[in-house]
Amino acid sequence: MKNATGIFVSISLLLFATISLAETTPEPRQSLTSQGKGITRGSVLDGHISFDEFGELRITGGRTSKDRRSAQQKTGAAAAQAGDPNFWFYDADVELFTDMDRDGYYTGIDLLFDADTTYAAIDVYAVLYLSYEYGPWNEYAATDDFTLFGATSDDDYIVETELVAGYPTGNYDILIELFDAYDGTYLASFGPDETSELALLPLEDSERDAVTTGHTHVVVTSGGGSLSWFLLLGLLAVRMTFRPQAARLSK
Repeated sequence: MKNATGIFVSISLLLFATISLAETTPEPRQSLTSQGKGITRGSVLDGHISFDEFGELRITGGRTSKDRRSAQQKTGAAAAQAGDPNFWFYDADVELFTDMDRDGYYTGIDLLFDADTTYAAIDVYAVLYLSYEYGPWNEYAATDDFTLFGATSDDDYIVETELVAGYPTGNYDILIELFDAYDGTYLASFGPDETSELALLPLEDSERDAVTTGHTHVVVTSGGGSLSWFLLLGLLAVRMTFRPQAARLSK
């Protein structure tokens, strides 16, 4: 019994250390995105599909300019905030999709925006950010280069994203920033201060959007927050240790 007790204590310490490590390991953000001008809205199935991975979601701190890509431009933060008066956003629209567990929080973001310019035609790209519960802006997607044609409504751009991992359940805001495709100069932005369409969006990643079946199960992934192979080995060791002991005691 002493041997079994010692092994049990060792395994318990191993499980505790493993769970603690899983809880403190940064969780990378992962998502799938499709984009374009002529894609069907409501799913990540068409257009140019990409897999994106970013660092851990930053949830503390204010929405300062240093959290945004525009602040990294050579023009400096003050000029970046001012933007270019020859560019602006006319409108933006958001549709949320996929809520498997029906808790009111969605994993899919369908974003359509219409940017305009005084120029006849110019190539640009957009960077998209999410803010969790009014925290810092976190980049979650970037578009390919596309062309703006004056102030026409025929150049609407659609970006559809499926949040896969790293996005806890909560309310998110979206910010769109527009950049010159030629030299990366910041041009304009559009966010929750300009339209309520980009504010208080109930979101979560697909790992958290799991339908509850009532059965206990163990998930093993390489990211933080899930049980590791060490934990499985520990459980296996406990099972192998106590099964023979119980057999001996029954004789």
